[in-house]
Amino acid sequence: FAKAHRFTVPFLKDANYRLTDAIGATRTPEVFLLDAAGNVRYQGRIDDQYGISEARESPNREDLRIAIEESISGQNVSVPKTAAAGCLLGRRPTNTEAMTVTYSNQVSRIMQNRCVECHRDGQIGPFSLTSYEDVAAWAEMIDEVVQDGRMPPWHADPGVGTFKNARNLSKEEKATIQAWVKAGAPQGDPKELPESRTFVDGWQLPRKPDMVIPMRDKPYDVAAEGVIKYQYFVADPGFTEDKFVSACEVLPGNRKVVHHVLIFALPPGKKILGVDDDGFLFAYVPGLGAQQLPPGMAKRIPAGSKLLFQVHYTPIGTPQQDLSSVGLLFTDPATITHEVYTASATNKRFVIPPREANYPVESTSPPMPADCHLMYLDAHMHVRGRSFTYEAVFKDGTRKPLLSLPNYDFNWQTNYELSEHLSLPEGTVIYCKATFDNSENNASNPDPNSEVRWGEQTWEEMMIGYFTVAVPVTANRGGLNPFERQKIVSTVDKVVFSKLDQNNDGNLVAAETGVALWVFGKSMAIDVDGDDQLSKDELRGWLTSMDNPLELLDNPLIRQIPEVAKLIKRMEGKE
Repeated sequence: FAKAHRFTVPFLKDANYRLTDAIGATRTPEVFLLDAAGNVRYQGRIDDQYGISEARESPNREDLRIAIEESISGQNVSVPKTAAAGCLLGRRPTNTEAMTVTYSNQVSRIMQNRCVECHRDGQIGPFSLTSYEDVAAWAEMIDEVVQDGRMPPWHADPGVGTFKNARNLSKEEKATIQAWVKAGAPQGDPKELPESRTFVDGWQLPRKPDMVIPMRDKPYDVAAEGVIKYQYFVADPGFTEDKFVSACEVLPGNRKVVHHVLIFALPPGKKILGVDDDGFLFAYVPGLGAQQLPPGMAKRIPAGSKLLFQVHYTPIGTPQQDLSSVGLLFTDPATITHEVYTASATNKRFVIPPREANYPVESTSPPMPADCHLMYLDAHMHVRGRSFTYEAVFKDGTRKPLLSLPNYDFNWQTNYELSEHLSLPEGTVIYCKATFDNSENNASNPDPNSEVRWGEQTWEEMMIGYFTVAVPVTANRGGLNPFERQKIVSTVDKVVFSKLDQNNDGNLVAAETGVALWVFGKSMAIDVDGDDQLSKDELRGWLTSMDNPLELLDNPLIRQIPEVAKLIKRMEGKE
């Protein structure tokens, strides 16, 4: 465009900030359009495609281009100034008179505790904050993002729940940083510096992985452009016995293009398609690192299982390659008291209307088995996600708020670890509510004029309330984990009982259930009170106590119920 109109665009170093000060520049990138007399005709952003944690597919308004065209045609610039969404121009402050707050004595400790885990070489932070020179160069920008709450990335409402991995700064820490910047970012006495934190090179696990499993034997070629559907890679670790994992880390091979990696266990006979929570093991998403379970707890990978890697790639304009992998730490089964499972409250049947700015979607999990202890919460939506809340709903109807994310950020999908595990009585459900912003005010919205449904790509949406619980190892019986068992019990409650209870009196008799089922039930002493009727509680209690409650559902009469037939096929790995 500049060539076409015989413009020259100079690239000069602004020594001592003389030009910056003269024209009033504050951020980068920020553009200035000057006329022949040196008057500023336009100041601000290039266009509105990129904002703070926001990115449109293409700009709605090309501010600089419009300003140039209007200037060439002799018109006044219609919008002469816009706000640039960039970093503050860093310059070393010169006011070093106040030395009560220094980098060496106070700020370095905040950086070590809150920042350097990500802001160091080779990690997800875009620059290092491990030295005074690093931090002082970004002093004003650090203060801005800290005061705004953009950094460290932590989106939980402090009034709902407490979390062991909370990254939010205290009021005192924020005030310290602000005072240090206002004082001129003094270094102080280097002798007061704390001992530097040490990190394991490469893997961030407590020790070298017992086993590293790559997603395949050679890198995957990531196209430079276009839409890449989720890629699925199956790796066979050769497990001949059940493996119990106490810690894991999913390591993306190329962070530039890997948005997330989910890993599932595929026991023998289970199809690759139809992946769901039942086999979910580990994940890498923006903001999530190595995961370590408390002593005595582990996730089980059944013998003979293969690992399924689901990888979401985002092209960056140049061809790339990726070879992601997972590192595992195993533990002795004899030391395990609780097995850990990840389940969800998911809604796949929503339709978000066009231009709707606050569209609610709800979901409820299956009922919890007995002796559950809630450990982690992890919400998942895409770029229209606006807010997300979790509640525990107990059988008596009482509710306990667990987590509130009033400003969900797709770029930081944190795994929220409860400060103390929460005991969930049998029958408790996890209720989730999300809101979506499909309006033009959402700068990350690919198309505010479209209806939006469930889908894998980021221009589609998801609504998943992941949660992780620990359950006593004794709950895993007859080849069924407690969640599989609970699904069977829940199916009996919701489907079988209602289908067979023809007179709707809340009890089953022989005439309703069929002789075969009744004789089978009597022989197993289901009828606890001996009234020749089966109540829901009697049937439920018996199912829960069985090693394999599929035996009851295998009755020919009950198999005719479509929901039961589907459940049996799923539990047997036939779909």
